[in-house]
Amino acid sequence: MTEEQFDATFNVNAKGTFFAIQEAARRMADGGRIINISSAATVLTPADMAVYAGSKAAVEQFTIAAAKTLGKRGITVNTVMPGATGSESFHKMNTSESEAALAQMSPLSRLGQPKDIADIVSFLVSEEGGWVTRQNIRATGGLA
Repeated sequence: MTEEQFDATFNVNAKGTFFAIQEAARRMADGGRIINISSAATVLTPADMAVYAGSKAAVEQFTIAAAKTLGKRGITVNTVMPGATGSESFHKMNTSESEAALAQMSPLSRLGQPKDIADIVSFLVSEEGGWVTRQNIRATGGLA
C-alpha cells in the first residue's frame, strides 16, 4: 500500500467519521441519532486489509466516546458492523468463488443484502431504538 492509499483510507473512514460526528453534534437537536458504519474486518482482519480494518476500528472507538459525550442530550450513537454484504462494491472486489465461500461460513448460509443492513439502521434511528446507544451491532449473519 502506498502512503497515498493509506492516507485516503484513513481520511475517508477515520477522519471523515470523526468530523461528521463533530458536525452532527453541533447541529443535531436533542434526542437525535447518529449511526456510524464499521466493518467485520475489524474482527476478521485479513492480512492485506490491516489499514482498512484499523480505520474502521477508529470508527468504533469514536462511537463509544461520542455516545458518552452526547448521551446527556438524549442523542444515541451506535455503529453497525456489516459482514459480507452483496453490494455492488463487494461484488467488484470478490470472485464468485470467494463469495460462495463467505456465504457458507455464515450460519445463515448466505451473504447479507444491503436491505439487511438498512433494516438495522432503520431500527436504530426509530423511537424503538432509543434505548440503544454506545453499541457496535454486528450485522454479519453470524460470520463474526
